[in-house]
Amino acid sequence: MTLVDPIAFAQDLIRRPSVTPLDAGAMDVLEGALQSLGFACRRMRFADIENIYARRGTQGPNLCFGGHTDVVPPGDAAAWSADPFAGLVTDGVLQGRGAVDMKGAVAAFVAAVSRVIAKGEPEGSLSLIITGDEEGSGHDGARRIVETLLAEGERIDHCLVGEPTSSAALGDMIKVGRRGSLNCVLTVEGVQGHVAYPHRAANPVPVLIALLHRLATHRLDDGFPEFQPSNLEVTDLEVGNPAHNVIPARASARLNIRFNPRWKGQELVTWIEGLCREAEIGFNGRVILKPTISGEAFFTQPDRFVTVVSEAVEAVTGRSPELSTSGGTSDARFFRALCPVLEFGLLGTTMHMVNERTPVAEVEALTRIYEGVIAGYFQAFGHAAAA
Repeated sequence: MTLVDPIAFAQDLIRRPSVTPLDAGAMDVLEGALQSLGFACRRMRFADIENIYARRGTQGPNLCFGGHTDVVPPGDAAAWSADPFAGLVTDGVLQGRGAVDMKGAVAAFVAAVSRVIAKGEPEGSLSLIITGDEEGSGHDGARRIVETLLAEGERIDHCLVGEPTSSAALGDMIKVGRRGSLNCVLTVEGVQGHVAYPHRAANPVPVLIALLHRLATHRLDDGFPEFQPSNLEVTDLEVGNPAHNVIPARASARLNIRFNPRWKGQELVTWIEGLCREAEIGFNGRVILKPTISGEAFFTQPDRFVTVVSEAVEAVTGRSPELSTSGGTSDARFFRALCPVLEFGLLGTTMHMVNERTPVAEVEALTRIYEGVIAGYFQAFGHAAAA
């Protein structure tokens, strides 16, 4: 069986300009490599999004790798030192959109699998869930795949997501959880009128300002074990009124709450709804709330799985990784419905930036780490260990 070169495979993936929701052939490249390694590949298309679930083996335990082949736009291509989709290696550095987030990690895992199975058959199954919608809403990617697999009774025992979690050096951080995320659009509808005759109008701006003040100054909590305090940030204000002498008819704002496990998303929605109803008292208008819960908070308790991943990282890098719940959201928020989930990948300092890049030595090191994770996992959880 041919070994997969992680650098050449990463270059091949980068050369497919798979900017969400486009696939541009990235899934074909991945499917071809996985089939050559004996995976049964199932393409799962939802709306315009290409996804794949691939599994090698039929027995448990089933170790899954979660990732994505879609990328964010390159921005101004002229600002790059080379074509963002050329996948060039220059002076030992792989450059291109997706090199870090996260085609480099996908390539590293596939290469790691090829090395492991070249030495013998694992005591269980290996699988991959690779989506094309992580940089979008995720709704037609990981969310739909997870819903489908759950409905079918597919069992996945543990999942490792290859997001670029390393902070200052490769191997310094593993994500063992994430805060939840709630997006809200608040719109106050009043009555337009002349500023000289305010009694004939209902100005939505003061109502919105007062409501945002109550939201922004409220301390949600003091934190949660292993988590930062929840925080609310107002991210946009919009009135769209070009005239000085007109009271506008409406005003709106956007906000986001990143919350720890003290909260469920719906609890926060209920709290904000209550403040909206209070804001309407004595006001000749209404307050409209449009919430979107994009993910609940989750935490993977330190256990043998965490130990396996940590030991594999330390064996290659010499670093004992911090177990962290910091940062934004990822597809891990969906995978958690299937099984315990961790995130570990490359150094994330250039993700989404112009000239996104990673040293080829670190892609190779990540491949060795993933190889160690796979070997260690089946030693800890495989048939022989269970027996």
